[in-house]
Amino acid sequence: MKRWIPVVLLGLLTTACSGTEEPGGVGPGRPTSSGPNSSVATPEGSASSAAPTPHRVSLLALRQKTFDGDGLTLGTEVLRTANHTQYDVTYRSGKLTISGRLAVPNGDGPFPAVVLAHGYIDPAVYAIGQGMTRERAWFGERGYVALHVDYRGHGGSDPDRSGGLDMRMGYTEDVINAVHALRAWDGPVDDERVGLVGRSMGGGVVQNALVVAPGLVDAGAVFASVSSIASENFNHFIRSDGSRDLVTRTILRRYGEPKDNIAFWDGISARSYFDDITEPVLILHGTADDTCPIRWSRQTARALRRAGVDVTLATYPGEQHAFGLQFDRAMTTTERFLRRAMS
Repeated sequence: MKRWIPVVLLGLLTTACSGTEEPGGVGPGRPTSSGPNSSVATPEGSASSAAPTPHRVSLLALRQKTFDGDGLTLGTEVLRTANHTQYDVTYRSGKLTISGRLAVPNGDGPFPAVVLAHGYIDPAVYAIGQGMTRERAWFGERGYVALHVDYRGHGGSDPDRSGGLDMRMGYTEDVINAVHALRAWDGPVDDERVGLVGRSMGGGVVQNALVVAPGLVDAGAVFASVSSIASENFNHFIRSDGSRDLVTRTILRRYGEPKDNIAFWDGISARSYFDDITEPVLILHGTADDTCPIRWSRQTARALRRAGVDVTLATYPGEQHAFGLQFDRAMTTTERFLRRAMS
């Protein structure tokens, strides 16, 4: 598999729900805008053919960072079974310390690894390792090292200095750096077999990571994911929530309405860059999901196919957002997908 090199590359929140089958998206995978609110501008005096400067809050700007995750440190042992052990951990993501929980299979290894990106939980009530407890244990029991990322501002992690206004770019950075931290760790990780698994908001984070750092991992799997168009998520989860009017106004003051600042909103949408993804993607979604409508995953799968990505959409009749009776079936599908991608 092609490995991504952690140097500067050259080159959950989402678009208004239109009710159409294929909303949003501008140009062949690259946001453009010509109005006064454009967030992608050519520097003054530059040649018209010069590459535009990306907005500092964008997937393109994140792509230009050097990812240097390291310092994975085991803390308290929190669970031990016949097959695996779990620990509270910390690692470095840029200048921040990020907490998490790590499942390590018993034995010498090396073992394949997964980084887990959890869904939205209010940071004020979030506890270390919350959100993908079942998945972490499932992987640990089956011979995978599983690193559950708490994200900045969650659990024991350093605060999110953006106050949430980085539109999940920081969470994406933390997940990418988690992969680097696992590889830098002297534990039993097989560096050549690493995948990403995300749920709900974390599914969007995984999509972001795949477009920002192609070649970093072997595959990505997303459960009940948010939309791959940023303004759809904004409208669905934030604007429509009367208790978050202040957040809505703050975001709109900073970045403008999606219809008025197309370049910015497309610039934080993974779908704008699907043609950069080099890894296979598995999407799992229940037909009865009333949190993230299944149409989002169907639209995302079609957009990935059009971009030439190897994508599989697995649907689960009657299954809801959290996955209940069909959880083991879905996880078995995920493990088989990862095993093939890592072979």
